[in-house]
Amino acid sequence: MASAALRQAFIQPDRANASQTLRHVADQLRGKWPKLGTFIDDSEIDVLAHMDFPTQHRTKIHSTNPLERLNKDVKRRADVVGIFPNEAAIIRLIGAVLLEANDEWQTQNRYMQIEGMAELTPPLINAEPNQISTAAA
Repeated sequence: MASAALRQAFIQPDRANASQTLRHVADQLRGKWPKLGTFIDDSEIDVLAHMDFPTQHRTKIHSTNPLERLNKDVKRRADVVGIFPNEAAIIRLIGAVLLEANDEWQTQNRYMQIEGMAELTPPLINAEPNQISTAAA
């Protein structure tokens, strides 16, 4: 019952509605489970952090699945090698795996669209580039 009620907060369209829903769920659960209600209140900022991002990216960042997959790729490659001669060899292998993943995300399988990320930073209004005065010349 508690998990079904909590899921309602995550399907809200924006952070304000999600926060309101989460507080409402916490208030409902507080009567029977006061510690759970307090825990929900204390973790609201962390739990809803993904709501600050554009809608198209929320499904990609609300979980750690991509990070876990990348860690599995590193482990799989390291298991093939078995024993590393030194620390530099480990760093080279892990660096190569991370560079490969980065290249893949940038070229063929763009993980997050640039257009959506542009929504995070508002454009500067009346922004003038710095100019050097001619008096110094």
